[in-house]
Amino acid sequence: MREELNKTTAFLQSKGFGVPEVGIILGTGLGKLVDTIAVEAEVSYNHIPFFPTATVEFHQGKFIFGELSGKKVVVMQGRFHYYEGYTLQDVTYPVRIMHQLGARTLLVSNASGAVNLNFKKGELMLIDDHINLQGNSPLAFKGVSMFGERFVDMSEPYTPALKNKFSEI
Repeated sequence: MREELNKTTAFLQSKGFGVPEVGIILGTGLGKLVDTIAVEAEVSYNHIPFFPTATVEFHQGKFIFGELSGKKVVVMQGRFHYYEGYTLQDVTYPVRIMHQLGARTLLVSNASGAVNLNFKKGELMLIDDHINLQGNSPLAFKGVSMFGERFVDMSEPYTPALKNKFSEI
């Protein structure tokens, strides 16, 4: 996987992708955020070596580099899902690419349902914990130690300072 990551990263850099501060994965509902980005480079997933192809309706399938509110960002406009038949390594491959390009903060959005009737359509919510019910882990593969720890501390999976900033906003 390391060789594939290096080839993908080199390809994106050759297309004008620089060093992002923030990686953003846009799910259903926030795809139009790209309209506010000063785009410097853009590549369709199907042109990026070793990338899966987005198959979910409304997911554009573009990897974008540019500036948003004074920050360099790399953005996935659409993403891949485990339920589409991809492996968790496929699903997390773009995150590894974002990290390899230089992003150290990751923001992920999605459209989701809830059983709480007080939640209204279109409301923003901030997740502060989660339970993996997939029966698999993106850290469960041979050679994961090349990329970091297999067993990471999940007692506080989301950065407190970032959660506080989002709450303030």
